[in-house]
Amino acid sequence: MTSLVTLKQEGHVAIVTLNRADKLNALTDEMYNRVTELFKQFQTDDSVRAVILTGVGRAFCSGSDVTSMAPIGLVEGRARMQTRHAMINAIVNLEKPVIAAVRGVAAGIGFATAMACDLIVASDNAKFSQIFKKIGLVPDGGSVFFLVQRLGIARAKELVYTARMLPAEEASAWGLINRVVPDAELEANAMALAQELAGSATFALALAKKMFQSMYKPNLEEQLEQENLCQQMAKLTEDHVEGVAAFKEKRAAVFKGR
Repeated sequence: MTSLVTLKQEGHVAIVTLNRADKLNALTDEMYNRVTELFKQFQTDDSVRAVILTGVGRAFCSGSDVTSMAPIGLVEGRARMQTRHAMINAIVNLEKPVIAAVRGVAAGIGFATAMACDLIVASDNAKFSQIFKKIGLVPDGGSVFFLVQRLGIARAKELVYTARMLPAEEASAWGLINRVVPDAELEANAMALAQELAGSATFALALAKKMFQSMYKPNLEEQLEQENLCQQMAKLTEDHVEGVAAFKEKRAAVFKGR
């Protein structure tokens, strides 16, 4: 069976690839757990000095696998969210530079995962969406925390409230991402940047990363806990049931606001 998350290493750069191209790299529980495991390993692996996170095929990550979103209870839902949050925390707290190399769609928690990385290098065909409202959910994966950090509250609200696709050039102009490169050059550009960082004083970069993290209150952990509570309430709504059904049936959802 082909691994849904692959790892290779070039010199001191580890490359983690979401490997579910047929589903636009939509994340399953297995994938969340594997990414978390790898990033925890990198923390104590001195041979890894920088990491690239990317997706195979024509998308970075389309979010969580909506087809698996069957109704579940509050306790089970909270535990599932903690699995997602463990991955986000593992990426954010790695004391080494992490680069997201984004091609195509980064939506939902896929968008949040890119923002959890230190730097984002995007193909000129990349596009980003806070798609949650379309299935009757609140943003998760730390999305609100990261968006306000990167954009400020006005633009963060626009992306959450409209769920529109933000193309790479506009995302760059807004300061959401660091670089936009031709699609054919994405991997080479991300690797060049990763090698530059890996060859630098990475301990000093780790300390700088901690300084950046200390700038924001409430901290990410507090925001994730609030997000978890809100998401469990959202999952109990009629709108969420309708949103998931509409997605599976490939039709427009009819929301009632309850």
